Amino acid sequence: MDFRLRSIGVTMLIMKGLLIAFLLWTALRSATSGGIHLQAEFYWFLLAGFVAQLIDGALGMAYGVSCSSLLLSMGVPPAVASASVHTAEVFTTGFSGLSHLYLKNINKALFLRIVVTGVIGAMLGAYLISQVFDGGFIKPYISAYLLILGVVILVKAFRQQRNKASLRRVPVLGFFGGLMDAIGGGGWGPIVTSNLIQRGVSPRKTVGTVNVAEFFVAFFGTGVFMVFNSIDSWQPIMGLILGGLPAAPVGAWLVSKIKPRTLMILVGILIIAVSALNIVRSFT
Repeated sequence: MDFRLRSIGVTMLIMKGLLIAFLLWTALRSATSGGIHLQAEFYWFLLAGFVAQLIDGALGMAYGVSCSSLLLSMGVPPAVASASVHTAEVFTTGFSGLSHLYLKNINKALFLRIVVTGVIGAMLGAYLISQVFDGGFIKPYISAYLLILGVVILVKAFRQQRNKASLRRVPVLGFFGGLMDAIGGGGWGPIVTSNLIQRGVSPRKTVGTVNVAEFFVAFFGTGVFMVFNSIDSWQPIMGLILGGLPAAPVGAWLVSKIKPRTLMILVGILIIAVSALNIVRSFT
């Protein structure tokens, strides 16, 4: 790992340490007031975290969508599910990002183009969803857009033709991805990863770079959520974190081994399936 990549990794570790200190303080305060009692659902939270992070680490997307869907199916209230996923995502994307840095699955120029605007978009989106409006209404429109994009990626994969990689307007893409991720409870990976692959950027480098940038997007978005929302439900958070950590290096290893065409096909299928499911749910 060269110096610049190492600097990114050190920064991520410091930021994770700060959040760990905050969560430990929160847990100790909760234990002092009411004690610690492990819920029966905790092991299902572990499984949800493992499955979601394995998908996200290998394909560069769908952690938020996967976790939120699994938690809601377990009966977790939507507000608790959203707060838990965003907080846990800081740790899982951090570990996944460090794995990608170690394996050099990253394009530094692309990273710098998406991370700053992505963070700005996430912070703005977190404020809007916390104080201004409910972001649920926008999900069907984003899902329809992603479904079309998934079809485009599949067509390109089977044609075996790749465009010359284009990074034009990538900062705008980062801003839009961060904004929609915070407002819709997920979407950074599907929006940014699918667009970059569709533009002809290497799938391996795209997945790794988007995963590393996602850590910073999740960290600052979570900070805004913490300012405007109380995050007291520690068991879903810890379950998602502990379940996701062992899956992160496995996903990073898989993306370094899967052929680009196969990866494009998997990404396209995943986007179409998740988007179609979200569209159906929005009308039921």
